[in-house]
Amino acid sequence: MMTQVYFDNAATTAIRPEVLDRMIEVMRDIPGNPSSTHAVGRKAKTIIEQARKTIASYLHVTPAEIVFTSGGTEADNLIINSAVRDLGVRHIITSPIEHHAVIHVVEHLQLAYGIKVSMLKIKECGSVDMDNLEALLAENKEKTLISLMHINNEIGNMLDIKAVSKLAKAHDALFHSDMVQSVGHFDLNLSEIPVDFIAAAAHKFHGPKGVGFAFLRKNSKVKSLIFGGGQERGSRAGTEPVHNIAGMETALIKAQENLNAERKHIEEIKWYFKEQLEKNIPGVHFNGNCHNGSLSTYTLLNVCLPVPPNKALMLLFQLDLKGIACSKGSACQSGSDQGSHVLNAFLSKDKLDKPSIRFSFSHENTKEEVDYVVSTLKEFVA
Repeated sequence: MMTQVYFDNAATTAIRPEVLDRMIEVMRDIPGNPSSTHAVGRKAKTIIEQARKTIASYLHVTPAEIVFTSGGTEADNLIINSAVRDLGVRHIITSPIEHHAVIHVVEHLQLAYGIKVSMLKIKECGSVDMDNLEALLAENKEKTLISLMHINNEIGNMLDIKAVSKLAKAHDALFHSDMVQSVGHFDLNLSEIPVDFIAAAAHKFHGPKGVGFAFLRKNSKVKSLIFGGGQERGSRAGTEPVHNIAGMETALIKAQENLNAERKHIEEIKWYFKEQLEKNIPGVHFNGNCHNGSLSTYTLLNVCLPVPPNKALMLLFQLDLKGIACSKGSACQSGSDQGSHVLNAFLSKDKLDKPSIRFSFSHENTKEEVDYVVSTLKEFVA
């Protein structure tokens, strides 16, 4: 049998067995609509509200500040749309390395509402320029929303979220952060970080696809993006997927229970992979802040390989033939011929001419898998 290696966990993670068991249990035993007032419906509602309390407790916020969505993209859209439509925002400060769930909605709002959009400068390492952010805030006179992701999903750079939160508060700006790559992978205490809004997705921390949540700071006055019934206290219409929400709760519980042990294992995989690449492939380069563990997530590595452009086109195809799952950027743009908008924002032309591959890891990966991937890459580069 062909070896199968899954190194694309930033795109999505395998569902935990405990999560699947919980979802099956809920689908089998709790058939009610959570909006129904009879006993069967109240059981479904109880499961949802318990999940809300669990998630809120891990983030150190109140349950009323958690709104369930279909995932991170909907949460980002809910927050950014409402900020302009309902909260009086006329200026959005973001960056060219954000997820398309942010960039495309900002572009839409710029056209639809004529709002001002400021794109932050990006440093050579792929991080946003904090001095540029402070300068933009200082000169700005309009109601502003800052939208910057906590962990970049392609290169793994981590934003100093506390520093951005303080700048936002000092200049009376709202702050939204896409935390899709960090919830379930880090301890996050939002009572100590004055961020106004965050987005999260269950499938990034071994939960089900199709469910996530938005954190909306109390009294934020965010209004629904989807109209219909009064579910989610009027913040998100539509019958809640009880089994998915229960699965997300279980996934977050298991992620937090195993956080330290799994982080240690994943960090060992990442650093071993980096060391083996450096040892076996002369000229290999790493994009982003991966050399500094405090400035980069432990879950992924973006690798630039010394391969000529004519050969680079076949790299992902060849890896797939060898049973290796990885990506050239976000899975959401894997069919694009445009290349990575993240790498295009800061890499020099000579590096852009070489293929860059994102490898992302989970607790299920092994050093033996690393050895197989490195040997395959070495063979291809030779």
